[in-house]
Amino acid sequence: MEPDDSLYFDDVEVGQDWLSAERVVSEADIVGFADLTGDRQPIHLDEEFAQTTPFRRCIAHGLLGLSLASGLTVTTVAIRTQAFLGLREWYFRAPVFPGDTLRVRTTVLEKEVRTGGRRGQVVWRVEVFNQHGVLVQEGVSVTLVEGRAARKSRKPAGSDSSGVAA
Repeated sequence: MEPDDSLYFDDVEVGQDWLSAERVVSEADIVGFADLTGDRQPIHLDEEFAQTTPFRRCIAHGLLGLSLASGLTVTTVAIRTQAFLGLREWYFRAPVFPGDTLRVRTTVLEKEVRTGGRRGQVVWRVEVFNQHGVLVQEGVSVTLVEGRAARKSRKPAGSDSSGVAA
């Protein structure tokens, strides 16, 4: 979507939901995340060790799953997000294994207008499922989204103080 096609705060409604495309979690993703973060716990990287755990094989980092979910939500629907404000009640319900396919459902839970409609806070329910429909992660995220009033208050590029193009 082009930026002008992106949804504003005003365009989303409580109860609306979106389902993302799918994303396969690869072993390379897990190794790369371990390298990036320094989290080289053997449960993620050592097959022999992982066989001694309840999962019997390596699992992806929980925060890798969360990061992938974040990316999937951003690419699902173009929203004019100005800031990520936080996570609430995030739960890791089931392991994510190399080769799992993740999909994310996001639902608008709440909206609150800020700064005279120039932006608003949106509270989202986020659910991450694997290829078997098992809920592997879930929680609530909060974002700040641009409102249509912000667009109206901006002058077009190349215009003079009257708003008329030069």
